Formats: sequence, structure tokens, C-alpha cells
Amino acid sequence: MRTIRLAALTAAAATAFTMSISTSSAVGVSHFGAKPIAKGAVARATPQATGPDTLSLQTNGKSGVVSPTPKVYLVFWGSQWSKDPAKVAPDMQNLFKGLYGAKDTWGTILTQYCENAPVGTTTCPSSATFVKHPSASILGGVWFDNGAAAPANATQAQIASEASKAAGHFGNKTQAPNLNAQYVVLSATGTHPDGFPNSGFCAWHDFTSTSYGKLAYTNMPYVPDLGAGACTTLTDGRLLSGIESTETHEYAETVTDFWPTDGWNNTANGEIGDECVNLDAYETLTTGKFDVQGLWSNKANACVTHG
Repeated sequence: MRTIRLAALTAAAATAFTMSISTSSAVGVSHFGAKPIAKGAVARATPQATGPDTLSLQTNGKSGVVSPTPKVYLVFWGSQWSKDPAKVAPDMQNLFKGLYGAKDTWGTILTQYCENAPVGTTTCPSSATFVKHPSASILGGVWFDNGAAAPANATQAQIASEASKAAGHFGNKTQAPNLNAQYVVLSATGTHPDGFPNSGFCAWHDFTSTSYGKLAYTNMPYVPDLGAGACTTLTDGRLLSGIESTETHEYAETVTDFWPTDGWNNTANGEIGDECVNLDAYETLTTGKFDVQGLWSNKANACVTHG
């Protein structure tokens, strides 16, 4: 489906919790690209078991279908970021500082996808506008918005508003720069954005309409609060793997389905990351080693972790 509906937490996910769970939002809210909470393995079967996997372009060619030259803006929301026990803030910065060039063979998966092609496209024509593999850091900016506490139980509307506030902070005040900008709103330890973790997701992405144009943004909870093994299939006990896997999932889906659901997805399994939540691998960049989630490749007709 184009949106992932999570009706309940898996038993595996339940064992991963190490935090007090909020009950402010009902379980089962639909979101784009919502990665399910799981420990060591995912809750659903392999993509092949549920239908055709090939992604297709959902909207006749136009800007905003994909992000050809991505820029990621990290927003550490609230004064609660004075505490960061898992060192998420430096880890997320290092991920996007290093996610480019020859070292990044995972990101090259995205370069087969495009915009300015006919609806229903599965293999992009040479005349299309392709996602480009970055030759320099894609980290567009970092903002610790710590003048006040973020809501303990932020709603989707409040998260979207923070993304809009960030666009203004970074000077992206027209649609043009926001055709490639994605705003990752990271919530601090102990907070429950949009009902996390009761709502069953590790994170999700969406878009919001603002005076600066449409903005692509991600709701990124403090995944390490769930403990090692949640939101990743790697089982070596590394606490940051889950949030890295989750953010690479959401980043890739935003790049290829920028304003969902105009971009690349299918009606069986969703977007490029939803297809492959049963696959993780480590990638070593110039800035460190990171857990990257597998992505669907039309070219390979499979879930892969490198292009």
C-alpha cells in the first residue's frame, strides 16, 4: 500500500522497550513509509510473498517527484537535547557528512530513479531527470532548536510546524530550494512524537504545505530508547544501528517519493524502503561505520544494499 498501517506492536518489538510508553496517540495511525518497530527481524513476510515488487512512477513527470540533488537538514528539537545518552546527534551528523562519493555504494541504488518521465515508468528514459549520486556532503545544515522544550507528546501538526520553522531558519523561504531539501525533525530521549512508540513505527516521512512551498520532512523519534536491536535486523547489540537503519530508510524514500505519493512506489508493498525492511548491512564511510537499510532496485529486481 502507499501508506503503511500499523495496527499493533509485534511481540518482538515489545521486548525491546526500555522506556515509559506514551498513550497520547492511538495505535494504527497511517503514515507514509512508516518503518515498523521490530527486534532482530521484521513483522511481515518477504516482499515476494505479498505481490509484485517493481516500483513505478505514480505521477506524470514533474518536479517534486524525486529529489535529484538531495540536501538533508537535521533539526534537534527542544531543550531536551541537553541529554543525548546514545550520542545520536553526532552520529546523525556523521552519517550525512559521509554519505557521498565512492565510499557510499548504498546511495548509488537511488540513481536509477527519476522524474520528468511518464506515469507508470519502471525504467527511466535517458531524457528524464535522474537522482544524482552526491559528490560532496549532503548535510545542508544542523540546528539545535533548544530555546524551549519540545512537546513531550508532539502531534503530527506540531512536527510539520517545526519543519516549516526550520526551513525559515535555514533561509529556504521559496519553493526552489525546497525541491531538494528534506527536514529531519529529531526528538530527544524520553519524548513521544506522534505517539511513539505505542503507534508502532520507528519513524515516518511526509510533506506539508507552507508559505515557503511544499516541504518534505521526517518524524524521527529517539529510537535508541527502544534498546539495541529495535528497528534493525542486525543483532550485534549496537545501540545506534536502529536509528541509522531507520533514517536511511526514510531518507531514501524521501529522495524517491519526495511528496508522497507522486513518486516511486507500488500498491503491494509501498515505497523503496518499505519493500526491504528485512535487510540491513553496515557501510563504512569516511566518517564512520553505519547501518544502512536495504532498498528495492528495479534494475536488480531485488532488495539490495549497494548499487
